[in-house]
Amino acid sequence: MQVCALYRHPIKSHGREAITQAHLIQGQTMPWDRVWAVTHEATKFNESQPAWASCHNFVVGSRTPGLAGIWAKLDVANRRLTLTHQDLAPLSFCPDDPDHTSAFLEWVAPLCPENRAAPTAIVAAPNRGMTDSDYPSISIMNTASHLAVADALGVEITKERWRGNIWLDDVAAWAEFGWIGRDVKIGTAVLRIREPIERCPVINTNPITGRRDTAMLDILNSAFGHQDFGVYAEVIQSGDIALGDKAEVI
Repeated sequence: MQVCALYRHPIKSHGREAITQAHLIQGQTMPWDRVWAVTHEATKFNESQPAWASCHNFVVGSRTPGLAGIWAKLDVANRRLTLTHQDLAPLSFCPDDPDHTSAFLEWVAPLCPENRAAPTAIVAAPNRGMTDSDYPSISIMNTASHLAVADALGVEITKERWRGNIWLDDVAAWAEFGWIGRDVKIGTAVLRIREPIERCPVINTNPITGRRDTAMLDILNSAFGHQDFGVYAEVIQSGDIALGDKAEVI
């Protein structure tokens, strides 16, 4: 097996960025992945005592499909983010700066349905990415499994629909589900596979247009008997990973 793609998502559900390498740290998420999240009018997130919270407290793609069309580019040194979408002008801003929040909210507004709670703020939790799991996880995807879903669907689909962190090539389709409870060495890092990722309707959304255009969730259930794709893992040994690195179950 080898690494064929790496992604991070600086703001939860608001853009993906392809990267070439990363340094994984024991007990932490993918660096700069889901560092920030966007609250909505019905959130229970406590900004005075910030901590990890479930996805229901944030604006996410399952309820706001237009967000799937966002791409991101992060200037790590300055914590400055540039978001792009085919229907919008690019926006560069600092998510940590409250003075920049209004510009972001104005920019993202056209992508938000009127019948959903409107976005209100950009928040973060100390030393913790806002993953969907209640533990700091990194998602691992299998290219062969992706192609199996595309074949069942009968149309070509892009990897970005799955919003994964690490993509692996040269492994049998669905082999990743047999790794639950085992360790995988990728580059010089070691990750323990925790559980399959149960999918929601956001995978039906085109990551370019931000419009729902497939029935991928139905295909997972009808063709494969489940609605899982990819696995969640925890970093148990810090190390470096990069495109082309070898991966092996140990």
